[in-house]
Amino acid sequence: TEVDPATPHPVIDLLPEQRKLKDLGGTMRLGSYPCRLLRESKSFLAYGEELIYERHRHRYEFNNEYRELLSSKGLKIVGTSPNGSLVEIVELDEHPWFVGVQFHPEFKSRPYRPNPLFREFLNACIKQREGRL
Repeated sequence: TEVDPATPHPVIDLLPEQRKLKDLGGTMRLGSYPCRLLRESKSFLAYGEELIYERHRHRYEFNNEYRELLSSKGLKIVGTSPNGSLVEIVELDEHPWFVGVQFHPEFKSRPYRPNPLFREFLNACIKQREGRL
């Protein structure tokens, strides 16, 4: 992957169509893309809708070869591209707020209108501090 191209476990890797390219210029996934959320997720509760749009700026993706293994260990894939081919959001149910995203929620945050994931992360922190989680 990006840090160690020789890793034996490329969980986050280049998109398959980019792995053999020598010149990666102009190959980033840029812009706003749709993401379909599972209703039974923290992310759905944060956004309140099944289809969201978030901004991307990357060329690495969750490697689908690890979907089954990581899902069997408790990683919950809760957000994907509409066709299900790209993993966009993962969560751990047993954690107060473990939400990992492929996109950049900070790109759509504003001082008085934070991204729903930031807002709900802070709410989870407050609940944890107050002993309500």
